[in-house]
Amino acid sequence: MNVEDFLRTHPRRSGDLDVLAACVKACFGCAESCTLCADACLGEEKIDTLRRCIRLDLDCAEICAATGAVVARLTEPDAQVVRAQLQACIAACRACGAECERHARHHEHCRLCAESCRLCAEACEALARTI
Repeated sequence: MNVEDFLRTHPRRSGDLDVLAACVKACFGCAESCTLCADACLGEEKIDTLRRCIRLDLDCAEICAATGAVVARLTEPDAQVVRAQLQACIAACRACGAECERHARHHEHCRLCAESCRLCAEACEALARTI
């Protein structure tokens, strides 16, 4: 089973389910990536240089997880709330991605996280355009 299967069975489905499913998956994937990146940063020797990265990873992970949950709930959504949540996720992903990109040359986990953040921001932007 996957996200698309659940969304197709929902009695209140509407709009472009592919865009919605892509956003849900990107959000939860980014939450995982950011959590894993934060933990890897904590294991690095020069942790002081990664403090901001860790903070943004953890913030982004929480915001992405919340966004994935909010947009996946199709019953009686408030468009203004959903748009605001998507904008918060885009902002968190941009900030975290930019910080991780600063460390990407030295830490592969940061490079991967920056990529996940970019993909999540794009998926959230795509969904926001449909609301």
